[in-house]
Amino acid sequence: MLGPRHPVFAAATVTSSSATVTARGADLDADFEIGSISKGITGLLYADAKARGEISRDPTLGELLPLGDVPAAAVPLESISTHRSGLPGLPKSAHPLRRTVALWRHGTNPYGETLEQLLAQARGVEVGKPRARYSNFGFELLGHAIAGAAGMTFAELVRDRLADPLGLGCFYLPATTDELRATALTGRTKRGAPRQPWTGEALGPAGGIRSCIHDMAKLTATLLAGSAPGAAALDPVAPFGRGARIGAGWVTTDVGGRTITWHNGGTGGFRSWLGLDRTASTGVVILSATSVSVDRHGFALLTDHTTKTSG
Repeated sequence: MLGPRHPVFAAATVTSSSATVTARGADLDADFEIGSISKGITGLLYADAKARGEISRDPTLGELLPLGDVPAAAVPLESISTHRSGLPGLPKSAHPLRRTVALWRHGTNPYGETLEQLLAQARGVEVGKPRARYSNFGFELLGHAIAGAAGMTFAELVRDRLADPLGLGCFYLPATTDELRATALTGRTKRGAPRQPWTGEALGPAGGIRSCIHDMAKLTATLLAGSAPGAAALDPVAPFGRGARIGAGWVTTDVGGRTITWHNGGTGGFRSWLGLDRTASTGVVILSATSVSVDRHGFALLTDHTTKTSG
């Protein structure tokens, strides 16, 4: 399925009645960084918090986080969930260029802030005009805001609202490398150079979740069934780029006449993709421990499987 550029990967094909998982170069219980699929998880928890009545229809960051009277405090959560908040991808105070260079040269984790450090960044950030703009920073704040509304940390929120109810035993958010499971894989570049794990309390809602393929398959099954907490997050509510729409973090695109709801992920040494054909009740997950995109493979596998099934 994946070629030699992905020597370590796991994949799952899920339907309403079955799930097939496979792996190469790793055991099926090995955990990968799922990267920005974490934003999709945050979207689910955001929709779930609204359904529970824990947050109002459209609260602002300042209502849920101790930001004081700063521009970021006035940003509505709804706008963050669809990447239309005016918040930058990363704040200037985070020195994104310096972090990127350190990642390229040394494989250094470009994240790692605590929640307090994230809030300090938010208090000094400039907010631009609301428009479609992908923001890691925004989703970090979104996740911690809804966790605050529930009286939990974000890691606790993921565990209590999603992982435990769905039986996801290896679905977790390590704040430091000491919290990595024994089965945690090391991500690598396309040339095989190792990369530091992307851990950090602040990062969690935007890209800090790790999981094994079995748990991702379970999650996908509940998304297809509409039984996952906050499944309304999958429903598109706003345009997002050329020909796409977005719900709470989840992107919907027409591919070959089929409507695909998906999110991908990328960290220093990992790539991931989760896609759903909700009409055909079929989903695909790919996790790779190499920093080479798997998007094309994910779309192709999902399209191929649904074509064969419908045929």
